[in-house]
Amino acid sequence: MKIVLMRLAALGVVGLVLAAPIAVRAQDDDDDHDRARDLYERGEIEGLANIMAIVRAKAPGEIVAVDLIRAGDRWVYRFQVVAADGRRRIVDVDAGAGGVLGDESDHK
Repeated sequence: MKIVLMRLAALGVVGLVLAAPIAVRAQDDDDDHDRARDLYERGEIEGLANIMAIVRAKAPGEIVAVDLIRAGDRWVYRFQVVAADGRRRIVDVDAGAGGVLGDESDHK
């Protein structure tokens, strides 16, 4: 009986340790969303829907991730796009002006 309780306690500790990064990541995602909304409402960045149309024209495929990052004095949307052939492309777009800044392709 003592061994069973020790194993359950150890399992509980492992579960807490594994769940902590998930909770932190969820908080980071909320902060990113709030920051993007505030920047959009102040007119500092374009809406994501408009920017996604630009990315789809430049890099056809499935958009699998979007990040809003600070690059120097401007905000940049960084998209990860997976093409039909499975190749991954990273497309950076100036979030304020809507112009494509960079395109890294042929990643698998």
